[in-house]
Amino acid sequence: MFTAAQGVHVLGEMGQRKATMAPHRVFLSGASAGALLAFACGTVLIANAAPWMQENAPGLIRIIASLVFPYGLVLIMLTGVDLCTASFMVTTLATLQRRIPWWRMLSHWTLTFLGNLAGSLLVAALLLDHGGVFATEPFRSAAISLAVKKQVSPEWYQIFLRGIGCNWLVCLAVYAGVQARDVTGKTVGMWWPVFAFVSLGFDHVVANMTFIPVGIALGAPGLSVGLYIWKGVIPVLLGNIIGGGLFCGCFYWYMYSLEMEELSPMGSILGK
Repeated sequence: MFTAAQGVHVLGEMGQRKATMAPHRVFLSGASAGALLAFACGTVLIANAAPWMQENAPGLIRIIASLVFPYGLVLIMLTGVDLCTASFMVTTLATLQRRIPWWRMLSHWTLTFLGNLAGSLLVAALLLDHGGVFATEPFRSAAISLAVKKQVSPEWYQIFLRGIGCNWLVCLAVYAGVQARDVTGKTVGMWWPVFAFVSLGFDHVVANMTFIPVGIALGAPGLSVGLYIWKGVIPVLLGNIIGGGLFCGCFYWYMYSLEMEELSPMGSILGK
């Protein structure tokens, strides 16, 4: 595997490559990532549909659901498509390493966010809602319950803080994934940080693009599009940017900036 400093170097190269893609390819890459994560969100909702365990062992059923969700990020990383939450780290690193200008970073954030939203809504609407996946009990109640718990119950600032914790862990998963050089190592490295964020109930802006629209479509009480934007997009997005861009991107750039300067004359290390 790559060392920690080499991993930061690789992430910066990744951010440069992704930020300089054609805009339509960035959007399509984001749409694919949103769709793949939506499948994993659907699996989590199915795993949560255990009324007896929700009543008698809520911690255990959350752990079980958390164990299956990471396959979404694994598929995204192995296929090379783009989550905006990962972009908050990799393009920040590319900008700090002076590989790209700041406006390319912001452009990539915007295009991947819009692509993620399009892909998530496509899967949520066509497959999870109109496809009837949650049309019957207990699956319908599980989807509604999770959406209400994520949006109606918490305060705005709580969702914001959960967004920080979430993308701190998600970007650590991406960091660990690029350090490994084989599929098994990448999978294991990514699995546990993602498991951690789901088990802790943190908020991921792209995952919410599936959880909350499905809840709204199923008639979750107290939920609306306006509330989703106010509490499911804005605070989570801001928290995810801080968690990924500041707590991971800026922090690891600062920690390993001197070592990265020694790596720079070597050129790309991706193929080594």
